[in-house]
Amino acid sequence: MTKQHLPLEGIRVLDFTQVMMGPCATQMLADFGADVIKIERPGEGDLSRNFFGEPSEEAMNNAVFASLNRNKRSVEIDTKSEAGRRMIYDLVAQSDVVVDNFRAGVMRRLGFDYDTLSKINPAIICASGTGFGEVGPYAHKGGQDVLAQAMTGVMEKTQDPAVPKSIYPTTLCDYTAGMHLVQGILAALLARAKTGRGQKVGVSLYDSMIAMQMQEAAQWSKHREVLNWAAMPLTGVFDTTDGAVVVVGAFKPHPLRDICAALEIEDLSADYPNLASQRANKPYLQGRFRDAFATNTTAHWIKRLEDQDLLCAPVRSLGEALDDAQTAVNGMLLDLDHPILGKITLVGSPVHLSEAPLVIRHAPPRLGEHTDEVIREFNLNAVARKEAV
Repeated sequence: MTKQHLPLEGIRVLDFTQVMMGPCATQMLADFGADVIKIERPGEGDLSRNFFGEPSEEAMNNAVFASLNRNKRSVEIDTKSEAGRRMIYDLVAQSDVVVDNFRAGVMRRLGFDYDTLSKINPAIICASGTGFGEVGPYAHKGGQDVLAQAMTGVMEKTQDPAVPKSIYPTTLCDYTAGMHLVQGILAALLARAKTGRGQKVGVSLYDSMIAMQMQEAAQWSKHREVLNWAAMPLTGVFDTTDGAVVVVGAFKPHPLRDICAALEIEDLSADYPNLASQRANKPYLQGRFRDAFATNTTAHWIKRLEDQDLLCAPVRSLGEALDDAQTAVNGMLLDLDHPILGKITLVGSPVHLSEAPLVIRHAPPRLGEHTDEVIREFNLNAVARKEAV
């Protein structure tokens, strides 16, 4: 049997990250084959280990932590102690990438900033994910997904002006910035292969959310016009007799005519022939749609809409999506027998490589599970270890 060669095999990552943005980035690096050594605070570890009540083996290895930390090794080091700092420097000398998602300035205060570490290892890549950037008026603020939603315009837009503004319930900013962090690290590794030198990589929640709105930003800058895809007049979510349907009335020559045909109502496109008239009469049009959808089932309307080649989908729960055959076909679920949690299902990688399918090489680690192993492997000072833990 041919040995599997993972694309980042031989790359060593020191992972100072915690919670969501950083860990989802380093988990992807680990899935690609990097040796990710997770540096954790003695007795506490990643903040995600302490989300759920009193500390216990099960609580500290909960499903949220497990979802973000497979294929990593955990080492307990007190990074504020002199002994711990020496251990980190010894590891940096033998590593390729250092990743953190602390508030701006924390790595410098710890003595682990790029200027310091590059003197130890000129090839080191230091990647930092912050809330708002490392300089500027908001650099001092703690970064958090909801704050980034609020401060970048993401939270301000709603489908309907009458709907109160609200928090997007999935960690959109954290995940997006985490994937940008992966892109930056991979680009820096490619550059290092040409130059032999590392560099600093910077990503922020704020920048990632501004970047996500590139179309909206260009439209605003050019025309001072708010581009809100969710508020388009022929797009919406409509209740049926047993659920809900979302329809996107776009990317067709005559979407209103086709929606009317699917709903078996009179063709309203003669009275509202263009986008301007449809926008002006959106409440009326959507009211007609709503009344029609309420008369039959989701399956009935999906078929009717698809027969007109309209973009549509049932509105489902996460549980329904996880149980869907498409999720299984795409290989998006991984079953794992966890030493503490027992059987657990984790979400796989959205990036599918034909020559390097995802495998779990390491279960999400217990706190400090690999400390002694790493000390032996990298010939670290065992005395310093006792002082640093």
